[in-house]
Amino acid sequence: MQTLRTRKRRQLKAEINVVPYIDVMLVLLIIFMVTAPLLRMGVDIKLPQAAAKSLQQDKQPVLVSLDKNGQLYLTLGAAKREPIDADALRTKVTAFVKENPQVPVLFGGDADVDYGHVMQAMVLLQQAGVPNIGLMTQPQQPAANGNGRK
Repeated sequence: MQTLRTRKRRQLKAEINVVPYIDVMLVLLIIFMVTAPLLRMGVDIKLPQAAAKSLQQDKQPVLVSLDKNGQLYLTLGAAKREPIDADALRTKVTAFVKENPQVPVLFGGDADVDYGHVMQAMVLLQQAGVPNIGLMTQPQQPAANGNGRK
């Protein structure tokens, strides 16, 4: 019995080993550094230029874009732009417009896209119940010779 009492009790250490936490933090830092540039990938759409006034809007518009390959993209309000097929576009825009009947719907097609693709997208929006469709353009660049023609 005496031998049990003579043993020293172990002192508890009140320290936290932070080495594993540092390792995890460094791995997460590397992952975020690699994936951050990938999150800003977008689709370049070269909109036609026109001398039109910009619209002042209170609500976030529904944006439908069409790239030069005929791929449709949808941006609902403040959401991210997402590639979408024709049936899903019709379904989502129908639901969004029924919920928000006063929301503006804007369409932008690449300047090099086939006109048939533009018309198909406009028909999809009409079938989705959109009463008015705004067309997006880039502001016209000033001409170099000063007479407004290139």
